[in-house]
Amino acid sequence: MEGGKGRVIIFKPQYVIMKNALCLLFFLPLFSMAQQDTCGLKKSKDPFTNEVKLSTGFKTFGSGAVPVSISMDATPTDIDFFIWVKKEGTCFDLESEAFMVWEGERSKATFRQSGSINCEGAFHFTFKNTPTPNSWLRKMMAKRIATIKLVGNGGKETVISLTEEQKDIFQRMATCIAAEGVTLLKK
Repeated sequence: MEGGKGRVIIFKPQYVIMKNALCLLFFLPLFSMAQQDTCGLKKSKDPFTNEVKLSTGFKTFGSGAVPVSISMDATPTDIDFFIWVKKEGTCFDLESEAFMVWEGERSKATFRQSGSINCEGAFHFTFKNTPTPNSWLRKMMAKRIATIKLVGNGGKETVISLTEEQKDIFQRMATCIAAEGVTLLKK
């Protein structure tokens, strides 16, 4: 340095590299946790077809007196929404319907029962598993569901009102099953 007392700083690249490497090692576990699967999907094989199936497992929904569980499954051909109303005498046939209403909207989606005729409260509706999700499935991924109304035999209605937390859970389940279901498609 000219004309004065000062320090001369010597740049040693090995110290900078070591310091950066230590920082990287410190933060690496945080990055790996962010990369982990937050869906928690269960993987199984169908005993008859030997095809892989992904499932969210049943989650409890609804804030009313009627307990309801919802599961979403993906196979190489379909994405299946299974709503199970745990109230004795809840019957569904092939004419039964589910009406979904999204938060902040008056329009609704209508899905017809695609499962078997039953009085156990089991309601299914399915979408084809394709590389690009169906428009209704994309809407479930993008917007929160406010209510689901099931209309069973004889016009008997079951309304499922979701809590704020359940709206988020449903949306996450739909997003996970659609995103991971694509991995099952045969190329």
